[in-house]
Amino acid sequence: MYQRILIATDGSDLSEKAVHDGLELARLCGASVVALKVVPRYPRSYFEGGAAVDPAEVKRIEAQWSEAAQGLVNEVKQRGKAAGVAVKAVVVKSDLIAEAILAAAKKHECDLIVMASHGRKGLKRLLLGSETQHVLTHSHIPVLVLR
Repeated sequence: MYQRILIATDGSDLSEKAVHDGLELARLCGASVVALKVVPRYPRSYFEGGAAVDPAEVKRIEAQWSEAAQGLVNEVKQRGKAAGVAVKAVVVKSDLIAEAILAAAKKHECDLIVMASHGRKGLKRLLLGSETQHVLTHSHIPVLVLR
């Protein structure tokens, strides 16, 4: 059925369900997995004259975020190995989360994306956006959304 499944994770409890169910689906289908964590860049001030941010500090924080992300996808890889599923651990740096997920699915020739939805509604959804909704709307391959 599926040959390569992209599982997007952010380390939250909800995405843990996506990881668990995605790995189980891969095991049942005999598919391989691409475990993906998208790391945003350190936010810069949008206002002229804003407080200056030390470039060394920004670099340190971004490295810390990347290291934590790599640890997260490596954990998914280990869980996959225990379940008999081949997992490729991938970390991507981007402020455009949904676009990064879609680009990774295309790059790695995935035929399914598995991800969680936080289920935000109303004003929270408007203010915080919905990466899952964006992926659902723009994906050319099936998307399995777990809640």
